[in-house]
Amino acid sequence: MKFEEAKKFILDKLSNELPKNLTYHSIDHVKDVLGAAAMLSEKENITEYDKSLLLTAALYHDSGFTVTYQNHEEAGCEIVRKYLPDFEYTEEEIAIICSMIMATKIPQNPHNLLEQIICDSDLDYLGRNDFVEIGNYLFKELMVHGFIKTETEWNLLQIKFLESHRYFTPSSIALRAGLKQENLNKIKALIK
Repeated sequence: MKFEEAKKFILDKLSNELPKNLTYHSIDHVKDVLGAAAMLSEKENITEYDKSLLLTAALYHDSGFTVTYQNHEEAGCEIVRKYLPDFEYTEEEIAIICSMIMATKIPQNPHNLLEQIICDSDLDYLGRNDFVEIGNYLFKELMVHGFIKTETEWNLLQIKFLESHRYFTPSSIALRAGLKQENLNKIKALIK
């Protein structure tokens, strides 16, 4: 497994091929998820081997956006299957990485600790102080793609999403759940 080469490859690909109107699903989001996954992998005490698989999945989890907006997870798995053999990833490792990518599909449905960590990493910002700033990038992206038309629609969507979302790992629950609830309360206050 040549992780560093696989990392350089996908960051270059994302820099060159992600549509510019993806203000949220950008290379910055991928780097944010990578950082959260690295932090959670330490806190959840996983092996170095599993960490390499997890961080690869974090890097590739939104690569499908280079191909399509809808069902980007499936497209990301196609990219993984096409390119990761070039970096000496085995079929078994690729299957594990694809399972992690598919677990991030909303509603999230992780089946093991690695899938729980990537799901929590993907939505780590929900329980952070930069929630509003990052959320604004998603608001702009959803407006551009016609999923929402007004700020009120956006706030109602956020309330529904935050109320249905849960963190899976003990580390994310401890680190993020409290502030996520505060962020939800702030949005609810805007609607009243």
